[in-house]
Amino acid sequence: MKFGIMYANTGYFGLPEHAAELAKAAEEVGFDSLWTVEHVLVPKGYQSVYPYHRSGRLRGPDETPMPDPLLWMSFVAAVTTTIKLSTGVLILPQRHPAYVAKEFATLDSLSGGRAMLGVGIGWLEEEFNALGVPFKHRVARTEESIRAIRDLWKAGPSTFDGEHFNWPEVESNPKPVQASGIPIIIGGHVPAAARRAARFGDGFFPGRIDRLDELIATLRKECAAIDRNPDEVEITTGTPNMTPDGIKEMEDRGVMRLTVAPPGRDKDDIRQGLEHFAETVINKS
Repeated sequence: MKFGIMYANTGYFGLPEHAAELAKAAEEVGFDSLWTVEHVLVPKGYQSVYPYHRSGRLRGPDETPMPDPLLWMSFVAAVTTTIKLSTGVLILPQRHPAYVAKEFATLDSLSGGRAMLGVGIGWLEEEFNALGVPFKHRVARTEESIRAIRDLWKAGPSTFDGEHFNWPEVESNPKPVQASGIPIIIGGHVPAAARRAARFGDGFFPGRIDRLDELIATLRKECAAIDRNPDEVEITTGTPNMTPDGIKEMEDRGVMRLTVAPPGRDKDDIRQGLEHFAETVINKS
């Protein structure tokens, strides 16, 4: 089992010294990855329902600092050497795929091949409206963007002709340094996300563990339909039961990585909390 830190770029950890403390300590004790989140805007008084908390609202106040994930990951890449850097998730339909391809290939190059691209379709309709991006087209834009990004990452020039994005023969460099390409992880909490992960993803991040078995079953069924080995899709999620039995149960259900929130809000608490987690969980898994 692998272990990652979720919400790594929010609030307290948006400040440079705290970001560096968290990243270096996590790497030293054996975490394999840091996971960042994003909302470029949080409209006041939004009515959309946040699907990953029973309150239906984002965790924390609307004004909680949420630094851009690409810039945050680039910063911590410079103070670490092995830990992987991922979005969990980037709201892909809000961005042009050419910029995403360029930014992640750059991050992969600068970090020595440690980038992972987690993407989702988004849920906050008011944010889409403020950005002038059609909410109703977010699924089609996401799936087309994934194809476009991978085309820009391949060796040589790219030509793309889609419904939402198109370009003549162009060059986009640098290319990712990972030999197999930057992994793309599909996030989501509904069966359509699981099917999307089977068709487009190197990984799947089901955001709702109460639906985990249903979503994994859907992913496997879709993999069978397209003649793909479901073991090629790495599954990442969280669990409240970080005991040896709880971790073994998640392994048996098909999970390959578990994420946890940072364990504190000051240097000593972070270090002690991560070391305790490593001693009691990582080193015994």
